[in-house]
Amino acid sequence: MECSHVEQSVKIGPQLIHKIRTEKASHWTCSVCRSTKSSWICLKCGAVNCGRYVNAHAKVHHEKNSHHCLCLDQSLAAFCYSCDEFVINDNKSGDIQRIRDMIVEQQQNSPRKRKIEDECKHHTKSKRSSKDDQENVGRVKELPGLRNLGNTCFMNAILQSLSNIQPFSCYFKELPAFELRAENSLNKMPYFTRSRKPDEGCLVEELRKVLCALWQGGGVSHSPESLFHVVWKVVPRFRGYQQQDAHEFMHYLLDRVHTELLLSQKACFGKETIVTGIFGGILQSEVTCLTCMTESKTHDPFLDLSLEIPPEYQNRKGKSRENPCQLQECMTHFAALENLTESEFYMCPNCNKKQESTKKFWIKRLPNVLSLQLKRFRFQSFLRTKLETYVQFPMRGLDMSPYVLQVSVLGILQLLSISLWFVYRVSAGHYTTFACHEGAWYNFNDSNVTRTDEDHVSKAKGYIFFYTRRHPDMSIIEKLQVQNTILR
Repeated sequence: MECSHVEQSVKIGPQLIHKIRTEKASHWTCSVCRSTKSSWICLKCGAVNCGRYVNAHAKVHHEKNSHHCLCLDQSLAAFCYSCDEFVINDNKSGDIQRIRDMIVEQQQNSPRKRKIEDECKHHTKSKRSSKDDQENVGRVKELPGLRNLGNTCFMNAILQSLSNIQPFSCYFKELPAFELRAENSLNKMPYFTRSRKPDEGCLVEELRKVLCALWQGGGVSHSPESLFHVVWKVVPRFRGYQQQDAHEFMHYLLDRVHTELLLSQKACFGKETIVTGIFGGILQSEVTCLTCMTESKTHDPFLDLSLEIPPEYQNRKGKSRENPCQLQECMTHFAALENLTESEFYMCPNCNKKQESTKKFWIKRLPNVLSLQLKRFRFQSFLRTKLETYVQFPMRGLDMSPYVLQVSVLGILQLLSISLWFVYRVSAGHYTTFACHEGAWYNFNDSNVTRTDEDHVSKAKGYIFFYTRRHPDMSIIEKLQVQNTILR
């Protein structure tokens, strides 16, 4: 929310600066009870106290000092006790962002942070010895990066991937300034917990601005702050500056953009938008009763597929490259015939009771851009751990024909981009993206954009893959482009 107290309740004073420079946010301790859980720093005086779910000493501090109502938590989220809400705006001097920058600078000196940065740099350094090859690898000034607003690398990685999917970004570049009118009743949208207010903004318009900025070049990093603030307003779960999952963000972003385009009634063709035209596929599920062999088919739309790493590969060390798991094996495991457990038995309409049954998946409609996410988490004894298994993937020639129902569909795909996730603990890490831009590969690491090569990309431990069809179905996209022309 927009807070009216930021001008009078934020001050970069000596005590605040000393606290930030001498103590990492992870080491903040409540000045009253010495608790390190949920520590908040007052943006007026620099006092550190615990949150309301510990002993509420930060709230007590505000009640004793009415102008000390704004504070920052360890994830860099600003909160106002007078408004009792998280804050998205800053004062005229931009002091809240300056404080965040100082905290981030302090955190970057930690050994864990340096380890992640070193691993990121490993994928951008060229091992070629010739001078000509070395000139092709290095800092690239003509491609802009995205500023990290405080643990927003998950958003930056997805935005850079979408930016380098040419039909998607070109559509938004040609889309005129987009306004979603209030009479469209956004209460019908998914992920909404309350009615729309006039100042909530339009996610389509902010996404359009970001994609246009990224394609203008110039090498100057763009700040996606306006887009992030709209995300805060329309998807409450992303409020704050804590680490989020890039795959979840992609889902919420594309679903919201698709719904806004549908509600405009002009930027869509029937129930199709540029989102479904690019990423939309249809999955066919076949359940067979093993008693009478009755078969039931259902069709479900999807924007991406989540693949499990086969069990036989899950205990392998992350650095193992001998007989690696193949991405096609993950896809085969996903589509394989499965014997359903007793709790999942099929209610057979012919037998009129639940029977033993099998289930198998087919792709009925192969999307123009196939998004594949690897499930890199597993749960053991109530603990969540990340699977560091190396999964080998083809740069080109990913054959999806064995999983597609229509024989006429040429299911040969090539890689467009890949998002990576470097983890130094299960709940935190760093996201980057490799993407192919005009035939060359680049590493997008927040504000830093560097040239790389296929060899480095192919050795990455991918999290989200974007593959494009060699022969895409352009019929829907062309119809949407015509609608775009009408809008202009």
